[in-house]
Order: sequence, then structure tokens, then C-alpha cells
Amino acid sequence: MARKTDIPSSYYGEPRKFDPAFRGPVHNRSCTDVVCCVIFIIGILGYIALGSVAWIHGDPRKVVFPTDSHGQFCGQQGTNNANKAILFYFNILRCASPSVLINLQCPTTQLCVSKCPDRFATYREMKRNYKNWEYYKQFCRPGFDNPDKPVDQVLRDEDCPSMIVPSRPFLQRCFPDFITRNGTLTVRNQRSFQDGDGVTRSVADLRDAANGIASLLDAKEVGMKIFEDYASSWYWILIGLVITMVVSLLFILLLRFTAGVLLWLVIFGVLAALGYGIWHCYWEFSSLRGNSDADVTLSQIGFQADFSIYLQLSQTWLVFMISLSVIEAIIILILIFLRNRIRIAIALLKEGSRAIGYIMSTLFYPIITFFLLAICIAYWAMTAVFLSSSGDAVYKVMSTQSKCVYANQTCDPETFSQSSLPVACQGSQCAFAFYGGESLYHRYILLLQLCNLFLFLWLVNFTIALGQCTLAGAFASYYWALKKPQDIPPFPLFSSFGRAIRYHTGSLAFGALILAVVQFFRIGLEYLDHKLKGSHNAFTRFLLCCLKCCLWCLERFIKFMNRNAYIMIAIYGKNFCTSAKDALFLLMRNVVRVAVLDKVTDFLLFLGKLLISGSVGVLAFFFFTRKIPVIQEEVPSLNYYWVPLLTVIFGSYLVAHGFFNVYAMCVDTLFLCFLEDLETNDGSAARPFYMSNSLKNLFNKSNSRQPNIANGKAGSEKLTKSGKTRHR
Repeated sequence: MARKTDIPSSYYGEPRKFDPAFRGPVHNRSCTDVVCCVIFIIGILGYIALGSVAWIHGDPRKVVFPTDSHGQFCGQQGTNNANKAILFYFNILRCASPSVLINLQCPTTQLCVSKCPDRFATYREMKRNYKNWEYYKQFCRPGFDNPDKPVDQVLRDEDCPSMIVPSRPFLQRCFPDFITRNGTLTVRNQRSFQDGDGVTRSVADLRDAANGIASLLDAKEVGMKIFEDYASSWYWILIGLVITMVVSLLFILLLRFTAGVLLWLVIFGVLAALGYGIWHCYWEFSSLRGNSDADVTLSQIGFQADFSIYLQLSQTWLVFMISLSVIEAIIILILIFLRNRIRIAIALLKEGSRAIGYIMSTLFYPIITFFLLAICIAYWAMTAVFLSSSGDAVYKVMSTQSKCVYANQTCDPETFSQSSLPVACQGSQCAFAFYGGESLYHRYILLLQLCNLFLFLWLVNFTIALGQCTLAGAFASYYWALKKPQDIPPFPLFSSFGRAIRYHTGSLAFGALILAVVQFFRIGLEYLDHKLKGSHNAFTRFLLCCLKCCLWCLERFIKFMNRNAYIMIAIYGKNFCTSAKDALFLLMRNVVRVAVLDKVTDFLLFLGKLLISGSVGVLAFFFFTRKIPVIQEEVPSLNYYWVPLLTVIFGSYLVAHGFFNVYAMCVDTLFLCFLEDLETNDGSAARPFYMSNSLKNLFNKSNSRQPNIANGKAGSEKLTKSGKTRHR
């Protein structure tokens, strides 16, 4: 008997026709989307070539070690600066530029030192007190030991710093040792100091010159304490994550028995909460009604910033009561008219637990996905670092004279002293500025970084797609086994992985490419929005917000379509576009079931993630706060107990998310198989239903007990739980 649908089936394609040879995922299949597969392989080879080029031209030392004015690395073994790992700025007051936070470069002489200065002093003071010369000269240029040279010439040539201030190393650079006492910023308890010219300066000038380094120094102190906490508690964090794995596994296995009870408890709990809200609003409305001060309408008081004013009006509670009553009525009507759909969702959740119980290896497949994603992330990060450290050292003319016309022009340090520049601009020098250059390679660094990002997104989405297709094939093998678990093929997960790699690399790459393009543009919009944050153009901000919202919705839709397309690819072995179309039409022919199932399963699985991560988090809280008497002595000493606590909670959620993603993929696969089963089979001996007995009973269907001779095989089908054959 043909199944009735609310929408003509021809509008969303004809239902799939019965195929007597179909017994689950098709084994005789051919390669799909070959062109995209070739492009994907070329892309991988190009990515390897990009990484090789970055490896050849890049130098991570440029990122790890600071560089002095001569282009030499501080702290680099095998050089004169091997024991001088900290960069010292001759005149920190010249660093009043955002570049100090970006490139950590400053328009003053920079020198590698073994330690930062620990006192206030100026070169002029040192000239009057020679006993300080031995300490002061370690911050002068190497080889300079001529305190008899005129002060003006020393400062002009920057042989020595005009002043030194108490500093401490941060990111291997000397920055003033800021300390806030009683709300006042100080450096070694001083709020003012003498600069190199004898002018009294405020410590606030140092703060401005360092461009916010004080806050970063405080962050460094917190960071060191956090690192200590991780070093002393990592063992217990791992134990918490292992507990999460065990609990997640048990939760999924027990969900087949508790899915229905848990879901209905949540639904009735929401109804009870709404009922209490309606009663409370009515009580408040009755209490305030008749009070002259509370009978003022909302339109009369207008907009008020203090929300408590609205709570003193009877009309406010009347609006709340009506709103909650409408929501309550809508939920009740949905439960009345969609009760069978909700029962289907619960039955599929139970069936998903049963499928995972028979194919336990699927629970450990996320480890493979995590390993592949870790490789992608590490390769992207290393390539980005090597690309950013590409290029040769660029030197520019630096002068203490403001009228030097050659300032900031590029120069060659080897020939600078023989040129006319030192004479034209007295006191000028050829100092290191940054790594870059005008070579053809360096001009395309930004383009190469964009290619690195795009190929990274493509590989990440391909890895996720491979996992989804592999899991879909394994769970489809379970569903289309007539006798479970006897007819489940051996090693279904391994077989599905082999089919996905051998035949459908192109299709998976095609779906991943579409998603990567959308994500690439989303990242571009986020970057553009970040750059325009200070803009006061309301229309531009509104347009960017709309574009970001549209791309977010598009990305969500593509993820949904890709997921279902991969399921159809895993079952029937067709190309991406055909599989996506078949999946979309199949879902649209059952749009009500899809909407209910998607929201119900998402909510229940999200509830499971919160339940697991919250339970482990509570246990971790009692442990790290020493509130478990039995193991108080085992708790490590911590600076901030919330560091391992938040790590355990966040890590537990990620672990539970990995397990429940497998469960969600299982439910989605079984749901599509279930819809296909309803369309192609009728329960006869030749066309038996493959769904479980619980789903058969739910739809009042059964398989015939007549011998099945469709393919020359004799057999009999199981009866329903009641033992009686039910007819439509």
C-alpha cells in the first residue's frame, strides 16, 4: 500500500524504487567526483610545496629570539650573544608607538644584554660618579670603554644609553618594572625620574612609551602561576578526562533504556516550570491590581533604564502571564499533534544506542579524527610561522636628529660608514628594522599565508567529512542487516573507511571545498570587521553584520546538507551532487519528522553533554577545594584552583562532545535509512522491513511470515513483539 504524504512526492522527487539486490551499503561502486579528487591531490601536493618553500626561506629564530640593531639574535648559541638573551632599549621613551607591541621594534639602539638594569641612572650622573661606570658600561655598545669622550658626542652617537631605568624581562625584552601601589603607578617606589637630558619625567611617560606593557607584565605573572598549577595538577586533570570517557560511554549505552524517560521528564519539567510562572504572574497581577500607583500603563511611563520600575506595574505581570500562557498552549498543542513524531525520535535514540553497542569500535574513531586534525593544525601553524619569518634583514637609517632627511631610508650596514650619510646626519646609524625585503618571494607572503589558511580549512573539513562518511557506512551496515547482529558484516567500520578513501575522496573533497570557501569568506569578514571597529559609519557596521549573519546561516545549512550527503554516499556510492539532492528530497518528503527529530535529538544530546561535564566538574570542584576528606592529602597545592577546574570542565565537554558526535551521526544515519525503508519496502516476504521491532510496532507494521524466495533463498521473518501479524 502506498504511503500517504502531505506534499505530492513528485514535487520533491519520486520515492526510491525497490531494488531486490540491495542489502545495505553498495559494494560494487566506482570512483566519484574524479575531477575534484585530482584537484584535491594537486592541492595537497601544492600545500607540501608551500610548506617546503616556507621551510627553506623561513627562520623560526626570527620569531623565537629578539634581534639587536646589528641584526644578531639574542641568546643564540654559537654567537657573541650566547649568554645575552635579553634585548635592551637605549631610550625606552622613544618607543611610544604601537609597533612595540606588534614587532617589538623601537626607533632607538637595541643591544643584547645578560640582565636588565635594576636602578635609575643617567650617563651624565655616571660621569660625575665614576664608581658606577663598571655597572653602567655593560649597557653600552660592545668595546666602548671611553668615559672621557664628551657626553654630547656619546649620546649623539648612542655609544651608551642616555639613561637606564629599573626593568625586568618580558618576552626576552627589558621593560620598566611597573608596580601599582595604592592606585598609583610607580617604578621602584618612584613616581618621577630624571631622563638623559636632566628633565624630570613622570613614570606615566614610561607607561605610555611601553604602550600598555604594564598590563602585559601583570598577565605574565598570572601566566606563570597558571603554568605552575598545570605542572602540579596535570595528572589529576587526565584522571578527570578518563572519568569523562567512561561516563560518556556508559551514558550512551544506557541511553537506550533512559532516552524516553529522560526526554518526557524534561518536557513535563518545562511544562511545570511554565505553569508555575503563569501562577506567579497571576498572583503578582492580583496583588497589584487596584493599586493606583501600579495601574499605570506601559505606554504612559515610556522607556525606563531601571527594569525594576516595570515590575511594579500590574500590566507588566499581565503581559508576562499572557505570554507564558501562549507558550504553554503552543507546547501542549505540539505535544498533542506531534506525539507520534516524538515517539519516533525516542525510538531512534534507543536504536542508536543499540547500534553503537554492536559496533563499539565506532566510539574510538574520534581518536583517529583528532589525530588527523592535530596533524593539520600543526602543519598549518608551522607553515604560518616559517612564512612569517621569511625574508632578509632590512636595515634603515636611524638618527637622533629630527631634521635628518635620510631617516627611515633603507641602508647597507657594511657600506654605511663609508657613505656620506654619517656626515650629512651626524649621529645617524644603519640599524636593523625588520625582516622582509623587496624580493619577489616576499611580495607574495600575504598571498601565501591566505593559501595556507584556505588549504588548512579544506583539509580540516575533509578530515571531518571522512569521519562522518566512515561512521555513516558502519551504521548503515547495521540498519540494513535483516537479522541483527547475525547479518552485520565483519569489520563494518574498517570496510566503510576503505570504501570512503578508495572511491569517494573526490566527493568528500567537493563537500569540504564548498564549506571551506564559506568559512574562508567568514574569516575575511571577521578580519574586516576587526579593522573597522573604530569606524563610526553605522551603515557599514550594519552591512557587515548582515553579511556575517547570512554567511553563518549559509555555513550551517551547508554543514547540514554535507552531513546527509555523506550518509547517502556511504550507502549508495553516488557522487556528491546526486547524493545531496537525494538526501534533500528524502528529507523534504518527511519534513515534519525531520524537524522534530533534529530538535529532539539535539536537545537530548546537548543535555547529556551538560550532565556529564557538569557532574565531572562538580566532582573536580570538591576535589581541588579539598572538600573530600578521604583524599585531602592528595590534592596538590595550587595558586588558582579554578585553573585545573575549568580545564577539567572544558575538556570533559570536548570529550563528551566527541562521543556524542558519534551518537548523533548514528541517529542521523539510522533516520535516513528508516525513511528509505518506509519508501522502498512494504513488509512482504519479498520486500521486508529492516527496521527494529520497536519501530515496527510504533508504525503498526510487521514482516510477513511467508518464505522469502526473492533471491532463491528460503527463510522466515520475525514476528512483532505481540506474536501476531499486524496489517496496515
